[in-house]
Amino acid sequence: MQLLSRVLLLVFVAFVPASAAWAGDEIGPGQQFREIYQSEWKWRGQELAGASDENGFNDSADRLPQVDPASQQRRTAYWQDVLGRLDKIAPDRLQGRDRIDYLVYRQQVETLLDRQKFRAWEMPFNSDTAFWTDLGYTARAPIRDAEGYRRYLHLVAEIPRYFDQQIANMRAGLARGFSQPAITLAGRDQTIAEVAAARGEDNLFYTPFRAMPPGIPSAEQAQLRDQALKLIAERVRPAYAGLLKFMREEYAPKARTTLAAELLPDGRDYYRAQIREYVTADMDPEQIHQTGLREIARLRGEMERVMDEVGFKGRGPRTRFADFLQFLRTDPQFYAKTPSQLLQQAAWIAKVVDGNLGNYFGRAPRQRFTIKPVPDDIAPFYTGGRGGIDTYWLNTYNLPSRPLYVLPALTLHESSPGHSLQMSLAAEDTGLPDFRRYSYLSAYGEGWALYCEYLGQEMGIYTTPYERFGYLTYQAWRAARLVIDTGIHHKGWTREQALAYLRDNTALSEHEIGTEVDRYIGWPGQALSYYLGELKILELRAKAERALGAKFDIRAFHDEVLSLGAVPLPVLEQRMDEFIADGGKSPWADKVN
Repeated sequence: MQLLSRVLLLVFVAFVPASAAWAGDEIGPGQQFREIYQSEWKWRGQELAGASDENGFNDSADRLPQVDPASQQRRTAYWQDVLGRLDKIAPDRLQGRDRIDYLVYRQQVETLLDRQKFRAWEMPFNSDTAFWTDLGYTARAPIRDAEGYRRYLHLVAEIPRYFDQQIANMRAGLARGFSQPAITLAGRDQTIAEVAAARGEDNLFYTPFRAMPPGIPSAEQAQLRDQALKLIAERVRPAYAGLLKFMREEYAPKARTTLAAELLPDGRDYYRAQIREYVTADMDPEQIHQTGLREIARLRGEMERVMDEVGFKGRGPRTRFADFLQFLRTDPQFYAKTPSQLLQQAAWIAKVVDGNLGNYFGRAPRQRFTIKPVPDDIAPFYTGGRGGIDTYWLNTYNLPSRPLYVLPALTLHESSPGHSLQMSLAAEDTGLPDFRRYSYLSAYGEGWALYCEYLGQEMGIYTTPYERFGYLTYQAWRAARLVIDTGIHHKGWTREQALAYLRDNTALSEHEIGTEVDRYIGWPGQALSYYLGELKILELRAKAERALGAKFDIRAFHDEVLSLGAVPLPVLEQRMDEFIADGGKSPWADKVN
């Protein structure tokens, strides 16, 4: 997820005055801690109600969040107060699950404060994700009753205020050199232009009214539709037109010409904070870069063995790898002819995986996912696929850039046992606090999803040499991110260097190479989470296999990883040591967590 993610939304929430003291001599540290996070989580949800993304959280809100500087300062003060309270609790005095909860929760609060410290709200979009495209998920979310439609209309009415605040923030960012690089902006305003131009029932924000629930009386349906059309004409389209004018005439001309995050204000500290957020550990950029180089070299050897297996010669030894990549990028046998064919093939793979889950997992979620094409308005700049708790979004735009041989790996990652299964199990585990059930930590979530691509080998999902090569090229794609992200943001690489590195080491299409590199330029650190997360899970699995020997049960291991909700990698490692010491039992067998 990407979603995620790009950053998955935290469900946000009633201000508790900073002056409220905790009676440390009256209640124990565990109760103190629980009161802190329960109050803050509720406050967080109220603060950011209405923010949304492809996973559909907060789609029932009746307002959009306040994002002006005064609101940001208030949030900063609140989270600083929360962190001060946490400092007064000794973690070693906590018992049972509270010990893990404390480590997870503290990392969340520190990450939120890092965002506030660097005024991240002044750059509220990147080449992958934007506050205006996030509203598209709200517009497409199902609405079940008349009250839901009234909440939706109230939220839509807030778009002009919300956009004005975002524009003011972006102006402040431009003034201090804190902006997206100009090179990544080309064409990104199209998603704004389409909403600004679309009239009446053709507008994105009319989507929920095209098929309304039959339980709503026809007269009330008509009234709600009229209100929607009025809001689209008087508030939505003018707001999007104003944002479009700002982006084209002010933001793009003044955006920075540099690429590196380390060249932003306080750039070295900012990039290091981005690494901490997405990797959930403090790592040196040079160390990450070298890890990527080593992994690319290892994966190249595995890819060449597959080329030997299919007997590919190419023009000669010096060009054989490049020739094979060109063959994969251009031969029609590897590409769907229609969007429906691509979607149907993904559905077939997902069903084959479904029949295999019982051999690898002790528990499956009740939640099921659907497969949908990425909406047309965002597809040109979107990734090949993205998964959430209930939807696997598959990009059917530009079919010659969507090879079938990578579809098994993509499906394992984005749906099950990747994002959908992991997020569903977390959401269904009512024994976890909400900040672990519904939050998303990229190294854990993306690391798990990438590990699921690895697991596809054991599950027998890759049935041809080309699909095995597709798996390997997807692994190389994520390993290359370690090199490219640190290359751009730490070592000063150009966009052309990054494009060439991804082109030379993976079978990604030219279209995907361009959108991916722009994503890494505009979203520092996020790309590091996938491969580093997978490496940690593989390391912990190998450690458990060695320590437990014949007692090792792959289902119990997976249950242990998935039982944690979303946790930083150091917490995952700590919990896995306890899993080994406990004899490798599934945590869901006896509810140990």
